[in-house]
Order: sequence, then C-alpha cells, then structure tokens
Amino acid sequence: MWDNNIQFRKTPAKASQREARLSYIRVKYLFLMWLVVFIGSWVFYVQYSSYTELCRGQECKSIICDKYSKGIIDGSACSSLCEESSLYFRRCLSTKPNNQVYTSSWGDQDGVIKCQLGDVLHYELGEEMEPKKEIALFDKPTRGTSVEMFKEMVASLLKAKVGEQANLSSLVTLILSVADSNKDGHISLPEAKSAWALLQHNEVLLAVVLQGREHTPKLLGFCGDLYVVEHVPHAPLFGLSLPWPMELWIPTGMRLSMDQWFTPSWPRKAKIFIGLLELIEDIFHGTFGSFLMCDMRASTFGYNDRHDLRLVDGRYVVAEEAFKQAMILQRCEEDEDCVYGVDCRTACDRAEHRCMAEVAQPNLARACEALKDYLLRGAPFHLQEELKKQLYACSALKGSAEKMEMEHSLILNHLKKFLWKQISHTNDS
Repeated sequence: MWDNNIQFRKTPAKASQREARLSYIRVKYLFLMWLVVFIGSWVFYVQYSSYTELCRGQECKSIICDKYSKGIIDGSACSSLCEESSLYFRRCLSTKPNNQVYTSSWGDQDGVIKCQLGDVLHYELGEEMEPKKEIALFDKPTRGTSVEMFKEMVASLLKAKVGEQANLSSLVTLILSVADSNKDGHISLPEAKSAWALLQHNEVLLAVVLQGREHTPKLLGFCGDLYVVEHVPHAPLFGLSLPWPMELWIPTGMRLSMDQWFTPSWPRKAKIFIGLLELIEDIFHGTFGSFLMCDMRASTFGYNDRHDLRLVDGRYVVAEEAFKQAMILQRCEEDEDCVYGVDCRTACDRAEHRCMAEVAQPNLARACEALKDYLLRGAPFHLQEELKKQLYACSALKGSAEKMEMEHSLILNHLKKFLWKQISHTNDS
C-alpha cells in the first residue's frame, strides 16, 4: 500500500539548474537595461552638445549689446534688445553655429531674430557660405567719414551687387532711409556701421528691395548685423516636425514620404505655389534688377494662415549681376564645381578652368522641378495629365530667364492662370 503522506521533493540538481537559469535571465535583463541607459545617455550627450554648439543666442546678444553700449553700433532694435529687454530670444532654429536664428517676441509682435557670429560679413560664393576671416566686424565706415562719402560707399557696393541700374540712386536713397533708424533725418556713425554690416547680407538687401511686397517677410528692426524679420507661422513649406529621438530611427525614404503626407489640401497647395510664381515674377527684372533664388528646398519657404507663400530663408537669394561676377572668378575642373547655394549651377569652361557666368536654369525651372511632387500629390484626377504637362515644360527651361524672356513669361503666366482657374471657386483658395 502506498503512503499518501509521502511528498516528492525536487532534487538539489534540478533546483540549482532553475536558480542558474533565473540568474542568467536577471543578468541578461540587467545588461540590456544598462545598454539602453548607456546608449540613451550617449545620444542625449551628442544631441545636447550639438544643441549647445548650434544655439548660441546669448553669446550673440552679449556681443551685440557690448558694441551698442560702447557706442560702436546703433539701430532700431538696440534699445529694446539691450536696455528695455522687450525684444528677447525664444526658440532656437539655427542649423549652423555661425548663423543664429531664433523665434522672438518684441512687445506684442512675433518675429525671427537672425544674427551672425564671428567675422561673417563677407561670403564666398559656395554652398557652405564660409566667411572671409580677414574682414573685421563693424570696421566701416571709419571715423571722419562724411554722409556723402558713406553714400558713395553704399552706391559702389550696390553697383557691385545689382549692376549698373538706371534707378541705382533710388536704391541708395532707400538704403539710407533704413539706416536712419531713429528717423531724425541724420545718419550717425553707429547707424552707418550697422547699415554697412547689414548690406553684406543678401537677405537684408532683398527685404529692402522687395519691401511692400507680400511674399517676403518685413524687416522689423536691426542692431549691428543682428536683424529681426516678420515671423512666418507655417514653416517649412511641408513636412512634420518630430522629436529628435524619433528622427534617428526613421529611414530617409520613409521620412520623405511622411513629409508629403502632412501638407494642406490641394487647392491650398495650389495657392501657395501661385505665391511662389508671383515671387519669381517680383525678382525677375524687378525695379532694382534681377535676383536668383539658389535654394528651392521646402525649408526655404513657409506660408501664413491665409496660405500666402512667404520666403523664410533668403540667404541664397543673390543679385544676378553679383552671381555672374563671382562665378567667372571661381576655378573648376568639372560642372559640379560650379554651384552656388543648393541648386544654382553654371557650366565649367574646362579649357580655362573657370566657371561660366550664365546660370544653367532660371528660377522658374528649378522651382517647378523642386516642388512638382508637392503640387501633383492630391491633385484632382482630371487635372493631373495637364498639370504634369505644364510642370514638365516649366522644368525643361534652360539658360537664364533674360535670354528666353518671352518663353519664360508665357510658361509662368499659363501655369498661374491654369492653377487659379481650378481653385478660384473653392473656399480653400
């Protein structure tokens, strides 16, 4: 007979095996947790280091306010920035350490502060916009320079940038009116130093040239070479802003597709694109010459709540005359060496090893090529064939717009008229 009270016990060997297995699992999980913490800490350190290198707004403010307190520079934003503290830096948008960009608040007005760090007043033509180190900050005009001499300096600089213009004197007068920041009818030496520093920036010159036009942000104020422009609420033109840990793990191809998903409705996209066509019209044979837009990426543009296009970053918008003069001085071995900004290209004269002056494609062709997917995605089915046809004709334009002015104007006006016809009856337009 079996004894019902007998209990079966685990052998010592089995118990020790189980404990060993549990210990192994614990060690494995502890190792995995340590690995996650280590990688997370390393990524955080790298990102924090990148942030502190890129975002140096306080340093920028200290330099500018030090110059202002010493009476070296002056401008319409100096008092608010350095004395009243009514103009202050908010969110960092910088993508390069020497080009500081921050959202700002100035009283009840939102803006964007742009400030250069280091000796960055003069640039070589090239994608990286590297500074010429020999140029000192705020060294011109010197003490003893009369207003007439300063006027001649400005005229000479503008002539080099925009070429010989019949109305060059009008542009000089416009620049001098901006330089007179307190509007007392006189330009002090600190105001002149600030104005001269600002004139080295393509974006500021464009803001002055196109002031009153709706597609470029207004210049709100300046202090030295720090300047404040109108804030554009929706930028970049398309795309989704994700936290940086997510950015690390999303493949580039998938990210490009996601960017296209998060866009306005098609009629609103069409209206935004029409705004780009109007901006191209404004800077082609404008009042003060022609300009080239050498960065057609989505990050260059934005739009307001009414879906009117705004130029967000004008650093690579350059006067065509200045572009030509600089390119012919640039040495090359092949066509790829002859690029300004992101997409303004010329051919390389291999015999002379010099870049040629004429841009390969006008603004219109590069705009159509860069944003064709943006405009085609979501377009009504019955419009797609005609829209593709027009965008192809637009993208195929070659040479400078000046040499093919008639064809350029016909394609631009035809495309703009076609888009307006499709959206004029919709609420979204």
